[in-house]
Amino acid sequence: MTVATTEDDLLETFVLDGDVPLAVRIHRPPGAGTTRQPGVVVMGSWLTVKEQMADTYAAELAEQGITAVTFDFAGFGASGGVLRQAEIPVSKIRNLAAVVDFMRTLSVVDPGRLGVLAVCASAQYALGALDRGLPVDSFASVAGWFHDLATVSPFYGGDAGVAERLRRSTIASRSFAESGDLSLVPAYGPGDDTAGMSMEMDYYASPERGNVPQWRNEMSEVSWAHWLQYDAFAAAEGVRVPSLFVHSEDAVLPDNVRRLAAKLGELATMSWTDGAQTDFYDQRQQVDHAITAAVDHFTNTWEKSA
Repeated sequence: MTVATTEDDLLETFVLDGDVPLAVRIHRPPGAGTTRQPGVVVMGSWLTVKEQMADTYAAELAEQGITAVTFDFAGFGASGGVLRQAEIPVSKIRNLAAVVDFMRTLSVVDPGRLGVLAVCASAQYALGALDRGLPVDSFASVAGWFHDLATVSPFYGGDAGVAERLRRSTIASRSFAESGDLSLVPAYGPGDDTAGMSMEMDYYASPERGNVPQWRNEMSEVSWAHWLQYDAFAAAEGVRVPSLFVHSEDAVLPDNVRRLAAKLGELATMSWTDGAQTDFYDQRQQVDHAITAAVDHFTNTWEKSA
């Protein structure tokens, strides 16, 4: 799925997180001019770049009158960072905070109407940032991937598969420290047990979908220690903003979404629909459902906090 945009509606720049430049893209509503609009940071799945699912959703939000900001995490795409292609949740949480701080400074954004929309794995990083006091008013998860070690291990061969990946991660970390070698394996490789994603997924295989020129099909094996041992549920303890979860029974880990929503209590709203996990990345039916639900959720949140 592609969304038409014009150069007048897009601005590209860099934001510093510490001394690491993060490549940022600002999607403005058509004809918005200097008028202040609500602002939402949009993020995609693990090991991806902004030109994949994040830009898809950002362009749709802009059509709904929201200034949407996408970015490449440190080590990915056009952003800086020495440790490339490494999935490190704590780093991504810090990156998100830096981009939200930047968004709050924009004269075309209303600082009283801010949100985050996160697709797949970035949803659990958004929760981590909210737990640390991310200054936004509302959160929307689309096909969110939320895991702890117990629920992620079946994807990687159980205890033995996890132990092997943690062993390789230790070797990769030592190699990076000694020589700068990244110990790269495919991010997506159907049938390849060394890959980050070894199941068949047309989204990452097709140039018409997620296999875009800006995406590098690589993952540093340093990632495993950080990815496998991340605990999304502990990261949710301090969340204090209204949170929407758009999901389906055929998307990833639906029981974890229910578990998380139960932890959040009255802050959580569920929006269930049909579709497989990657359908939510770019397919018209699922994207339309998610955008409608997210815009309604953001609008209601902002009206109540006004």
